[in-house]
Amino acid sequence: DIIPRIIRPAAWKIISDGACQRVRALNAFLKDVYNDQEIVKAGIMPAAQFTGNPAYRAEMKGVQLPGDVYVHIAGVDIVKTDEGQFYVLEDNLRTPSGVSYVLENRKMMMRLFPDLFSRMPVAPVDHFADDLLENLRAVAPPQASQPTVVVMTPGAHNSAYFEHAFLAQQMGVELVEGQDMFVANDIVYLRTTEGPQRVDVIYRRIDDDFLDPLAFRPDSALGVPGLFSAYRAGNVNLANAIGTGVADDKSTYLYVPKMIEFYLNEKPIIENVPTYKLSDPEDLAYTLAHLAELVVKEVHGSGGYGMLVGPTSTKAQIAEFRKLIENNPKNYIAQPTLALSTCPTFIDSDIVPRHVDLRPYVLAGREVTLVPGGLTRVALNEGSLVVNSSQGGGTKDTWVLEDQSC
Repeated sequence: DIIPRIIRPAAWKIISDGACQRVRALNAFLKDVYNDQEIVKAGIMPAAQFTGNPAYRAEMKGVQLPGDVYVHIAGVDIVKTDEGQFYVLEDNLRTPSGVSYVLENRKMMMRLFPDLFSRMPVAPVDHFADDLLENLRAVAPPQASQPTVVVMTPGAHNSAYFEHAFLAQQMGVELVEGQDMFVANDIVYLRTTEGPQRVDVIYRRIDDDFLDPLAFRPDSALGVPGLFSAYRAGNVNLANAIGTGVADDKSTYLYVPKMIEFYLNEKPIIENVPTYKLSDPEDLAYTLAHLAELVVKEVHGSGGYGMLVGPTSTKAQIAEFRKLIENNPKNYIAQPTLALSTCPTFIDSDIVPRHVDLRPYVLAGREVTLVPGGLTRVALNEGSLVVNSSQGGGTKDTWVLEDQSC
C-alpha cells in the first residue's frame, strides 16, 4: 500500500525496547530448557509444557552455542489498540519471513516519493542486510577467523524463495541447497568449482525436520547428511538454532511475561494480549460460553489458519469450532477481540481505514538490536482483523521518525 505507516520516536522506543527485552528472555529460556531447566525447578513452568511439545528437540540437550544465542532473527508481532496500548500478539522464532518486504517497500517508496524523504526525518532500513551478516558472523564457531556464511533454502518451489535469494544477494553470500553441501569429519563444506570450501554459519530457511536425514526425517532430500553431528561438535552454527519452535508455541507464549521477570529480573515493557488457556477448566468454560466474542487459535497454528474470529464468524462456523475445542481443549488458546488501531489505506481510489499490525525484526549476536522499521501488515478487507498475506493481507512501508530534538 502506497500510504506509509508513521511511528513517532516515543512509540518506537516502546516497541524497540519491548521487542529486544522479549528476545533476550526467550533466548535465556531456550538455553535453560535445553540445559539446567531452572524455570521448572523454580515452579514457574511445568516440564511437560516443553517436553510434551512436538517442537521440543531432546537432541539439543547439552549442546553449547556461541554466545548462548538460539534465536538470531526474530519477528515479534505487535498490535496497538485504539486506546494507544501496545501488545505482543505472538513471537516468530523459527524461520520468520517478511523482512525482504521491509527493504523492497522502502525502495519502492523512495522511488515514488523522493521529495517526502528529503523533507521528513525517516530512519533508514537499508543497512539491515549488513547488520544481519555482522550478527551471523559474530556467532560463528570460535575457530573461524574469517567466517563463511551461507543462506540455505529448500529450493525455488518454496513460497519464500524470493526472500531467500534476496537476502543472500543483499548480504553478498551464497544461496545454497542441501545438495550443495556435504559433511566430512564433522565439518560442513560447500561444493565449489575451486574445490570444497568450509562453511561456518548457515542461515537456514528449512524446518528442523528436513535439515539432516541422519538425525531427523530419513526421507528428507532437502538436508545435509551429518549436519547435526557437525552442529553438535561446534564446527558450524545454524541460525536460528534447532528446537527454537518450543519457545514460539502459542501455549508457551502465555509464560513469556514470567520469563522476563525470571531471567531478566525486569517487568515486561510490552504485555501479552490477555489469553485464556483452554486446558484450564475455568478458561475453557468461559471461552465456550463466549465464542462469538473471542479469537481462538491453535497453539501450533500459523499464517492465519486454524483460528476462529468470533465476531466475524457465522453460527455454523462457531458450532463447528466448538466441537474442535471440546475434542482437544489443550490444542487451543483464546483471546479477546482487540479494537486494533487502523491506518489510512488506499483502496479502489479511496483512502479508508484498515486494521494493521507490526512485525519488527530483532537481531541477536553480540548484542540484541532492532532496525528502525518493520513489516506493517494490513488487512485489506473491510472490517477484517486478519493481516496475514495468505489470508488476503497486504503490507505498508513503516516510517520510524528520528528524534530531531537533540
